[in-house]
Amino acid sequence: MSVVYATSASQLTGVWDELIMGLTAGFMLTDERGQVLATNDAAADLLRLDRTELLTGSRPDGWAMRDSTGAHLPDWSDLTSQVLRTGTRMSTPVVVTEHGAPSGHVWMDYQPVRMHSQQRVLMFLQPVDTDVSHSRGMVDPLTGLPGRVLLLDRLDQALARARSRGTLATLVLADVRRLEQFNVEHGFAQGDELLTVLAGRLRQSLSDEHTVARYGGDEFALVVEHPSGTGAEIAERARGAVVRPMRLENKQIRPSVRVSWVTSDGNASVHSVISRAEQQLEN
Repeated sequence: MSVVYATSASQLTGVWDELIMGLTAGFMLTDERGQVLATNDAAADLLRLDRTELLTGSRPDGWAMRDSTGAHLPDWSDLTSQVLRTGTRMSTPVVVTEHGAPSGHVWMDYQPVRMHSQQRVLMFLQPVDTDVSHSRGMVDPLTGLPGRVLLLDRLDQALARARSRGTLATLVLADVRRLEQFNVEHGFAQGDELLTVLAGRLRQSLSDEHTVARYGGDEFALVVEHPSGTGAEIAERARGAVVRPMRLENKQIRPSVRVSWVTSDGNASVHSVISRAEQQLEN
């Protein structure tokens, strides 16, 4: 049985014990800032850390988490904020490195939960072999578009190219408005069809070398590289693709969307670009 450790003696420990008793997979529970509140031995072992390091946030010299391409992964606080903001699950392939050498391969699933009216993220860790396909969680099963894991990778690559070539990279976020109300009025099947149609429209609005991804339950993201200018024209193109009327089950629907965009010369980090786009979307 996995031993459970928590930051303090509280109700949390008892709930955590009940959740993971007898399981050998790794589990962690974090707050909205990414602070680890509770964990078990398996999680520490998979991440090549001890429980004190997990709970305090300290890391040994030379320890790092990277994705399957070798790029540094963002901090847990960044990933946690994204999961909680969108309210959707995320899966990330992780390579644990020690002094530059791979020492472990892990799948980390992030699931938003509420405990005692507080937002939390439950993280489920599983070991994988180095030859296991990294396609899990990479593609949205409904629309066939890249998911958030691939989006992060594509944006990172676009920023790197912009930095080295002296070009620009733009991220556009498109939030389909009142989707929850649409699902209530027309049913989830119609909501899924709406998202599928919009995904196709956005994909057709861009050249093949650009990226359209499913960012959240009701959000899409576009990554476009261009030599000059801003993202205004790209964002307007995305808006135009979404708001065209369509017919679903003999009913004419005119979708509504909010868009935001951030253009960078490559000297901003992936998550600073995403955070700025999210903030603009909420304003």
